[in-house]
Amino acid sequence: MKPITDLIPILEDFHKIIITTHASPDADALGSSLGLFHFLKARGHEVQVITPTDYPNFISWLPGNDQVLEFNSADDDLILEMIQSCALIFCLDFSGLNRIKGLAEAVASSPALKVMIDHHLDPEDFDDYRLWDTSAAATAELIYDFILSVDGKKAITADIANCLYAGIMTDTGSFRHANTTSKVHRSVAELIDLGANINQVSRSIYDTNTINRLRFIGFSLLEKLIVDQKKNIAYFSISEKDIQQFDLEKGDTEGLVNYALSIKGIVMATIMKEGPGEVKLSFRSAGNFAVNKFASDHFEGGGHKNASGGISYLSLEDTVEKFEFLTLDFKEKYGSTQIS
Repeated sequence: MKPITDLIPILEDFHKIIITTHASPDADALGSSLGLFHFLKARGHEVQVITPTDYPNFISWLPGNDQVLEFNSADDDLILEMIQSCALIFCLDFSGLNRIKGLAEAVASSPALKVMIDHHLDPEDFDDYRLWDTSAAATAELIYDFILSVDGKKAITADIANCLYAGIMTDTGSFRHANTTSKVHRSVAELIDLGANINQVSRSIYDTNTINRLRFIGFSLLEKLIVDQKKNIAYFSISEKDIQQFDLEKGDTEGLVNYALSIKGIVMATIMKEGPGEVKLSFRSAGNFAVNKFASDHFEGGGHKNASGGISYLSLEDTVEKFEFLTLDFKEKYGSTQIS
């Protein structure tokens, strides 16, 4: 593949462009997609953002959200036709085609040039152009750098600034995680100068709880939190019954795992959430404890060293049992400073 700088001359001509991101998009995935969408539209391209699945309501306020197409909808045939007939496909915030689920085959078979912009480990070689940097805090940070390299700060509108700020803010844990570098702060300061409304972004994402979600959090902390001080781990196991009891919407379990990680002495926290035919796992860790390696070794997952996901096709009870067994030596196996 070629460096993304080689793509810049191609963008001087009009193109039909698709932007896609991983399943169950978070604020970085959707924010970076819509930030790039606004930039390319302003340059005169015909641009469409397509997500493989739906996503939480708390990011649906992002500017341009009303123009996003979701796969597995009434527009599926139209979406597949778009993917086959476009000239460029930007693949944001994922580095393997399995992350886009039902769109994977269509993207792989499309004659379009593929462009990967991502900060996750171990990228697959499906792309023609690439901007990939694991030291970046968020894909939104890379989109900001890309826009600057093409047209400079003058191209950053308030809508773009809000989209990119949302992605960087959430992927750094509101600037608390170890990936919050001095460059991140400089980029965010520039986004604020360029129109990012940090109060609006923060309140829209973090302060839009439903009563059901707040009650669910209280229930989970009281009834579902398991803390093992000997292993230095804590976890939640959330059943489909629990989800139905509180009538949870997509994204309502977001952030719950961070409560467990905040407990003094805990080095790894997990939430196991039961769904139809599978259990989704979300891992968080502190310091040098590599949950990305743990997730890839045992739960078909991966991600960042301190924030990763995985999946189990066992029952929720069997998944919990497997997790408890595997964590007997978690600190010894996955706490090495040699793991990146």
